[in-house]
Amino acid sequence: METLIPLDYGTLRMIWWGLLGALLIGFAIMDGFDLGVAALLPLVARTDVERRVALNLVGPVWEGNQVWLITAGGAIFAAWPLLYAASFSGFYLAMMLALLALILRPVGFKYRSKLESPRWRGNWDAALCFSGTIAALVFGVAMGNVILGVPASLDPDTLRPVYTGHFFQLFSPFALLSGILSVALVAMHGAVLLAWRTDGMVAARARRWGAVAALLSITLFVLGGFWVAYGIQGHAITSAIDPAAPSNPLAKSVALQAGGWMRNFTTWPAMWLAPAAGVGGALLASLLMSIGRVGPLAFLASSASFAGVILTAGFALFPFILPSSSEPAAGLTIWDASSSHLTLWIMLLVTLILLPIVTAYTAWVYRVMRGKVTAESIDASPHAY
Repeated sequence: METLIPLDYGTLRMIWWGLLGALLIGFAIMDGFDLGVAALLPLVARTDVERRVALNLVGPVWEGNQVWLITAGGAIFAAWPLLYAASFSGFYLAMMLALLALILRPVGFKYRSKLESPRWRGNWDAALCFSGTIAALVFGVAMGNVILGVPASLDPDTLRPVYTGHFFQLFSPFALLSGILSVALVAMHGAVLLAWRTDGMVAARARRWGAVAALLSITLFVLGGFWVAYGIQGHAITSAIDPAAPSNPLAKSVALQAGGWMRNFTTWPAMWLAPAAGVGGALLASLLMSIGRVGPLAFLASSASFAGVILTAGFALFPFILPSSSEPAAGLTIWDASSSHLTLWIMLLVTLILLPIVTAYTAWVYRVMRGKVTAESIDASPHAY
């Protein structure tokens, strides 16, 4: 059967590494502004009407946006089973915290306006703010721990991941910096959407806080880059690499190198376009919000910044997808942690059929729901939150 597959094993592994990155970027861009609007709620909306305007901007679309996260999790499970097992077991408690935050979101949207009590609505507003902030923080902390390396090993007989860390160990200084960067990015992204598609004081406050969040994102991203370059050891494979070999992470040898996560940028200088997009996109978004020219260009700039930050991390780690800090040779790479050749090929065919349909449907939904959300539009809609 595998002889009939037109793409070799190594190529399919590279394609699925790229698809995983695309799904993570899609989740960050599409669901990032939902989390950002929730995190900014007490800062941009001070009256009940203003808060309803902000919530009704994202209320009708957040469920569709979160599909990107579910799809990314499913792709990890099917294409990178060892990555799924190691990360979801090692980050179990952190994942539960993120899940709790995400569960609060639909409950908050559905129940907030059921009663007119200011206390009732205020409590749900606080829950929504908590949801957006904590979910973004945990996702960023997880990414920071991937760069640091996870304290995990593999059973030599079964390749079963064994996590040796603990929950509070996840919140190291660098991981917290990554988490705060994630919160700043979603705040910038959410503020751009609020400034673009609302009016009045909500839009004015969103422009002000969004410009601040964008500058904070740049500062934290650059600081994190210097920290990675000069304060964190990277991992390098020192044995021969066979892209078509069966998956076995323990078949390689790995050495730690000072500044090792920067070597790919030296080998492939074009990769510097990723951090340039991370800084340049946020800078442009901040400038456009500061001068009050918020529209599609500002949203694209914010999206480019988000994508640039994620791509920078992916390029730095390549070919690793989950390094191990306690046993470097047990770190997972795209060459030794994937599913079989046939599985990757069948999944690729399904993706090529379904992903364009999902993308086209999403584009159609956003076209139908285009335009500003205002107090008047909420009053005119019986289905408003």
